[in-house]
Parts: sequence; C-alpha cells; structure tokens
Amino acid sequence: MSSAEEFVEFATVMSPRLRRTAFLLCGDWHTAEDLAQTALAKVFVAWREIRRHDAVHAYANRTLVNAYLTPRRLKRTGELLTGWFPDRAAPAPALETRMVVLDALATLPPRARAVVVLRYWADLSVEQVADVLGCSTGNVKALSARALHRLHAVLGEALAESGPPSAGERGTQDRGSCGG
Repeated sequence: MSSAEEFVEFATVMSPRLRRTAFLLCGDWHTAEDLAQTALAKVFVAWREIRRHDAVHAYANRTLVNAYLTPRRLKRTGELLTGWFPDRAAPAPALETRMVVLDALATLPPRARAVVVLRYWADLSVEQVADVLGCSTGNVKALSARALHRLHAVLGEALAESGPPSAGERGTQDRGSCGG
C-alpha cells in the first residue's frame, strides 16, 4: 500500500473523531470541521516522518489542539458562543443535558477546555494530555481541577434553575435502601 493510500485510509477513519473532538473544544460544528481539516492537512505534510515513528494518532491530536489554541493565545476573539445545538439528529435521550454541558464547557478558558476534552472525552492520561499541550503533568492536573470545579459550579447552577426532578424522573431514588 502506498503512503498516499495509507493517509487516505487514516483520514477516513480519524476524520469523524477529530471533528467530534474539535466540536467539544470550540462548540461550533463549522469551526470544528475547519480545525479537523487543518489538522489533517498538517498530518499529511508530515505523514512520512510521523508514520516512520508510529506517532500518527498522537500527532493528529496534538495538531488539532494546537490549531484550536493558537488563535486564542494571541488575542481574545469577539465570538460569543450560543446555546443552540447544531441542526442534526441526535439519538441521545437527554438533549437538554447535552446542551447544558456544552454551555458549561463554553465557560472554560481554551486550555482548560482542551484539558477536560482530552482527559474525559478522548480518555487520554494526564501524561498524554501534558504531551499534547506541551506542558507539565502538574499543570494538567491543576487545569483539570480548576476546570472541573468551574464545571461543577456552572452545572450546579443550571440544575438548580431547572428545579428538583419530578417523581417520575427520580424513579427508585425515593424508595429507600431496603428495596421496597
């Protein structure tokens, strides 16, 4: 199989995952598509070298995060993320919960958001996240702790605004621990 064919196969498999990760980073499907394409273009340029070192997935993830963070390092954008969910069918039963979580993610600074997405969405270890972001593991842990604290506060407020769950939503929670 030629190098170009290998890249096409890799891009076909990784593109949806990169788009989803990018969406969690930026909160916008159009920007996510642009970020994923930018990452894949940079992976293509370095394909032979990274393929030789068997570091394709790590390079793609790091390139995606760098593409997301680079414009945010230099200046604050005037963008305001909205609470609207993209126009596509989602089989998830709790759309309201997803929207609340996405809105909460949008309150985080870019690096903290990247840490949360990479640690808890992409399921990378602290060391892997540190490598992707080019920082220490202690920095990843600190960013993660602050981000999770912020998310807990934001999500707690959002849940408080929606009120306590109804009897039907609570299910068996009110039945006690004796299995009544």
